[in-house]
Amino acid sequence: MSSIHPVQSNFLIPNKPNQTKNQKSKTEMNSLVVFFVGRVTEVSNRTRIEESDLAMVGNQRHHTPHRPRSKTLIFTLLLFSISLLVILYTFSSSSRPSISNPNKSDRTETSFVASLEQFLIHKAPKLSIRDDTVHGESDDDDLKKLDEKVFERENRLLIEDPVYPIGFPVKVYVYEMPKKFTFDLLWLFRNTYKETSNATSNGSPVHRLIEQHSVDYWLWADLISPESERRLKSVVRVHQQHEADFFYVPFFTTISFFLLEKQQCKAFYREALKWVTDQPAWKRSEGRDHIFPIHHPWSFKTVRKFVKNAIWLLPDMDSTGNWYKPGQVSLEKDLILPYVPNVDRCDDKCLSESAPKRTTLLFFRGRLKRNAGGKIRAKLGAELSGVKDVIITEGTSGEGGKLAAQGGMRRSLFCLCPAGDTPSSARLFDAIVSGCIPVIVSDELELPFEGILDYKKVAVIVSSSDAIQPGWLVNHLRSFIPSQVKKFQSSLAQYSRHFVYSSPAQPLGPEDLTWRMIAGKLVNIKLHTRRSLRVVKGSRSICRCDCWRPNSTTAANSLSPVLS
Repeated sequence: MSSIHPVQSNFLIPNKPNQTKNQKSKTEMNSLVVFFVGRVTEVSNRTRIEESDLAMVGNQRHHTPHRPRSKTLIFTLLLFSISLLVILYTFSSSSRPSISNPNKSDRTETSFVASLEQFLIHKAPKLSIRDDTVHGESDDDDLKKLDEKVFERENRLLIEDPVYPIGFPVKVYVYEMPKKFTFDLLWLFRNTYKETSNATSNGSPVHRLIEQHSVDYWLWADLISPESERRLKSVVRVHQQHEADFFYVPFFTTISFFLLEKQQCKAFYREALKWVTDQPAWKRSEGRDHIFPIHHPWSFKTVRKFVKNAIWLLPDMDSTGNWYKPGQVSLEKDLILPYVPNVDRCDDKCLSESAPKRTTLLFFRGRLKRNAGGKIRAKLGAELSGVKDVIITEGTSGEGGKLAAQGGMRRSLFCLCPAGDTPSSARLFDAIVSGCIPVIVSDELELPFEGILDYKKVAVIVSSSDAIQPGWLVNHLRSFIPSQVKKFQSSLAQYSRHFVYSSPAQPLGPEDLTWRMIAGKLVNIKLHTRRSLRVVKGSRSICRCDCWRPNSTTAANSLSPVLS
């Protein structure tokens, strides 16, 4: 794949008023209004008193009151009134949203492209990082110092904190990697995405794939934002390695895979790997408490074996061995994260308006010819083609495809979500945020945040063997009575927020649930880290629990037995 030359692009990003500052401005304005009204009233009263006194004196002396003094006071009143109008106008203008200098931090942005533009242009130049990242290879002394500091901290917490080591917020150290691994890759995407018309071998537009797998950006952008702008309570960034529960590696593995030349990318991966593994924290835990965003199944593939102990952020966990080798991934060690949806979220108003328009029973738009487990698509397409109230069409994930898919999902009760080249696809999350009940036909699928969310409440899950039986799937869907359908839809409305990435990251959004899930891994990680530091090398086999019994409703394959 050829590299892409940067080009400049401009964006027009709408702004949302800062409600908190508006309220403050209105309060201050009201206070000033009260002050000036009081002053005007005071002067007016004083004027009347003085004129009354003058009148009395005039009556006593049998001549008219002194008029020039009264005119002076009237002029003073007029001057106060004009000043009051000027101040009211000034405060009114300051309370309105500014177009030329918008306050970016108060807008919730869900578009990757728009959020990235805000981040690179407005936020990144202001970031100041002060931490103890080691720039260069660490030695044994660095490791010993870190271990002593970790012991002191954890021993203190054990005595002082009654819930340690379980608790929130999770403390995360974000490595200050060289910019070529972070900001430069983001700029590369930003400057080239409009020109990225090339596609992968299976026809998917490259820039859309990067957006779908941009979990690395959303997590990192939240972690490094100033605390005053952050909204999550489940995680906090720390700047000293000994204070951290986890270490986040901010390397954009998907962007580098798709936008760099093949050999350049391989060398880049090796360079990033060496940088991370030279850190004393990596050496202490052998990477067990390090978090790698490896969300595209092709990314970081050439060096994965060197980071097998780390926590991988994955789109799924293909136990067939097509994408990950046996022993590389597990639910105990790693975490499944949702794709970034291709379509816009259907909010409460949208759900209400679309409800009477959902006349299609089952909808699917995508590619029917896929590899591996995705071969089920062709069988489903043949079975469902031409069935009444069912729409099955070929389509791509470009801009036109997005609109067609979004419209189709919002007019349908159920959306077919079969396996693709991997067990998962972004279509599942497109359906959820569209209010369309997913029909999952993927026997090997693992789902994000399943320790927190119950997918049986929002999706119909069927086996591949049942789904391809003549007439079975449509009859099964027609068997759901209206009250059951409404219950699914009600749960979808509540769950959709869990799959919408945003900046700033929102409570109960996918970023928040990521850290809640990772927190549950902490005790086990500490156990294996300490054990690895004290066990005599080679004295016994590595303590493992690799359960390779796949989540399958079909016949067991060669990986079914528990590996020894």
